[in-house]
Amino acid sequence: MRCGFSGEEGAGEVVTIGGVVIPRATKFKYLGSIIEERGDINEDISHRIRAGWQNWRKTSEILCDTRITMGLKGKIYRVVVRLALLYNSECWPIKKTQVQRLMVAEMTMICWICGYTRFD
Repeated sequence: MRCGFSGEEGAGEVVTIGGVVIPRATKFKYLGSIIEERGDINEDISHRIRAGWQNWRKTSEILCDTRITMGLKGKIYRVVVRLALLYNSECWPIKKTQVQRLMVAEMTMICWICGYTRFD
């Protein structure tokens, strides 16, 4: 991946290491975040939502159990699911549509914790 900080576009440049040509990438994963060449974060938002749902599935037996108090469910949700959902979000140049996608995922999870469905 190439960042054109100088404003010059080096489309013809080829990077080689030890005679091996390194292919140009438009995105890559670094420390759990997906970095894109254009600086867009849609792919990273989708990845974070998938990671949140993955952690949700791992803890759904506890989060959906009616015998466990809401306070304990809330603590487990904040520590396990929400941290995975919002990892590295402090440095996102986020837009309103992306915030809405995160809020929809989070509200769906919270409704499941409380035992509500769309019919309610």
